[in-house]
Amino acid sequence: MRLILNIIWLVLCGFWMAVGYVVAGIICCVLIVTIPFGIASFRIAGFALWPFGRTTVERRDAGAASCVGNVIWLVFAGWWLALGHVITGIALCVTIIGIPLGIANFKLIPISLTPLGREIVPTDQPFATR
Repeated sequence: MRLILNIIWLVLCGFWMAVGYVVAGIICCVLIVTIPFGIASFRIAGFALWPFGRTTVERRDAGAASCVGNVIWLVFAGWWLALGHVITGIALCVTIIGIPLGIANFKLIPISLTPLGREIVPTDQPFATR
């Protein structure tokens, strides 16, 4: 079932959302100081491309620097990526078949707003439920 949902996701919205994250990552990597944001953006692009069967957990070793970084990310890139998830989520929820995909889009909003200090893990691992 995950494979079918991931393929439908990829066709309907996953590719375009991943492109948004890749563009944000490239911009962050060009601005040398923001390379950690670019790396986080590329990591989330992979998650946005193929989300079913994976989840995010907070990293225990994330400190104050990730909190400050998340505020900077939110101001410069997070809000428009979250807006993309809101728009595609609403568009998918218009159809009956797209409702699970729209809900998945809404679940991606928190990680698009605050990507630092999070880790993407498979859902079948024991620590994925934290």
